[in-house]
Amino acid sequence: MNRNVLITGGSRGIGAAAVLAFAAAGYSVAFTWHRSADAAEAVRLRALEIAPQGTFLALRADAADPAQVATAAARAETELGGLQVLVCNAGIAQQKLFTDTTDEDWRRIMAVDLDGAFYACRAVLPAMIRRKYGRILLVSSMWGQTGGSCEVAYSAAKAGLIGLGKALAKEEGPSGITVNIVAPGVIATDMMAGFSADDRAALAEETPVGRLGTPEEIARTLVFLADESSGYITGQVIGQNGGLVI
Repeated sequence: MNRNVLITGGSRGIGAAAVLAFAAAGYSVAFTWHRSADAAEAVRLRALEIAPQGTFLALRADAADPAQVATAAARAETELGGLQVLVCNAGIAQQKLFTDTTDEDWRRIMAVDLDGAFYACRAVLPAMIRRKYGRILLVSSMWGQTGGSCEVAYSAAKAGLIGLGKALAKEEGPSGITVNIVAPGVIATDMMAGFSADDRAALAEETPVGRLGTPEEIARTLVFLADESSGYITGQVIGQNGGLVI
């Protein structure tokens, strides 16, 4: 079986770590990016260093634009020779009081974090259904499980991913397609750029294992769930948060 994956939001953070982890596991990888061509190209070149014989495509697409997502998925399907795995990782976050959240704030977060996953799943599913095989992985958040103060829009979007994943797992299971959700805790990515060193230290102290998580740890979980041997795991929320949410 071919081992090809499409990862949305693959130029930084968890997405970039996932590109490299899948490359190391022998996959050919297509990934989308939106803002930084330089960052995307750097990730692509690092993947090639890891797996010189692999194929790695950096595809520009706004996760919130259904036409761009469909075009990227079609190109990945064609150039890689089919997609066995989809990782919906593209996302944005915002720390803001609910009463200060504007219509634009709300719609943009929903459009990228939740609608984007819908567009990507819709784009890849017909071919997966025809092949009777697929792995779909949605990157949610512990705030999608519990809710986060001053992150209401983000929490709502990430909770929506959990509902999407559970329902889709039931619908697509008979077609040989599994759907799982990974809900990271506090991960040391550039999304933490707005937090001070003291804030980071406090979050680490609050976490039972005593530290923040790494993008590479989340990426390894995604690779595990994507494997053919993980076919009896579906509709599950994997809380990878160092014990912060139990």
